[in-house]
Amino acid sequence: MDRKTRDELRRRNEELRAFLDRKVAEYNRPSFIKDDPVSIPHQFTKKQDIEIAGFFAAIFSWGNRKTIIQKTRELMQLMDQAPYQFVLHHTEKDLRRLLDFKHRTFNATDLLYFIAFFQHHYSSHDSLEEAFLPSDLPYSATPALSSFYYHFFSLEDAPPRTRKHIATPEKKSSCKRINMFLRWMVRQDTNGVDFGIWKRIPASQLICPLDVHVGRVAKHFGLLNREQADWQAAVELTQCLSLLDKEDPVKYDFALFGLGVMEKF
Repeated sequence: MDRKTRDELRRRNEELRAFLDRKVAEYNRPSFIKDDPVSIPHQFTKKQDIEIAGFFAAIFSWGNRKTIIQKTRELMQLMDQAPYQFVLHHTEKDLRRLLDFKHRTFNATDLLYFIAFFQHHYSSHDSLEEAFLPSDLPYSATPALSSFYYHFFSLEDAPPRTRKHIATPEKKSSCKRINMFLRWMVRQDTNGVDFGIWKRIPASQLICPLDVHVGRVAKHFGLLNREQADWQAAVELTQCLSLLDKEDPVKYDFALFGLGVMEKF
């Protein structure tokens, strides 16, 4: 590559970074919260409540955003607006009120297993962050998400049907909803959308949530070439975003999502 070509690529990268940074600033602000599933964990202040509410909001995040928010809010009400206390101290009578809950393909069987997992995990751990830290080695997304999948389904008699609700890189999924949840928990900034309550996972190692909207915009800007919206594509996109900001590549999720969903770019 000659010097002229390198200079041209550098100039294009600088222009793209400046444009996407402006879009991040436009969407990464408190006004973004009310119409997004992240609004559900923002109803809480206790760390474990934020984690549980955020996890459900993320897992329910496919389809219409208003419906996602409505169904997650409904579940929080069924859990007495205290999800941490509910998962630890519920009674059989409390569980019976959950039996009619349904969101798309997520039904009561799935919900009861999620509750059982949370009770099991929080009985011996203070935070859900520990479920994503499988070893003392530096955090790496692929083994962390794979390990989380096995941890989540480690309880006896885990329903086979429930496995489809938790993605894993081993099944080539982009893991969009888990990556979005991790962004909420890990990213620390001053704009008030992401929580930054987890301190042991570096933002630089997060993977950008990839869906059809984000993928379309990313391809337009030359940030993604892979056709399949799978784990390899999510990693490829994140590596390109790291060239724009190596410490916080997933902040550009705000820009790509905003351009794709809000602006129909």
